[in-house]
Amino acid sequence: MYFLDYILLAISVFLVIIIVIQSPKDDVNKAFSGEKSELFANQKQRGMERVINITTAVLSIAFFVVAFLIAILDRMDFII
Repeated sequence: MYFLDYILLAISVFLVIIIVIQSPKDDVNKAFSGEKSELFANQKQRGMERVINITTAVLSIAFFVVAFLIAILDRMDFII
């Protein structure tokens, strides 16, 4: 494994952890049964919930950027 592979591994582990600690937005039964649900309602996030959501977005973008870089550099036979 090369340097970028280790970075991708670390990002993916942190991404899984941050997704697991997020609180669910709504009851799953309501989402699939068609009951009135507030799942997609416009709700403000505050405090720790906002930090976790921003962190999830940043880690997701970083994951795709690093994966894309690995794919490009691997195709060019460039070793980092």
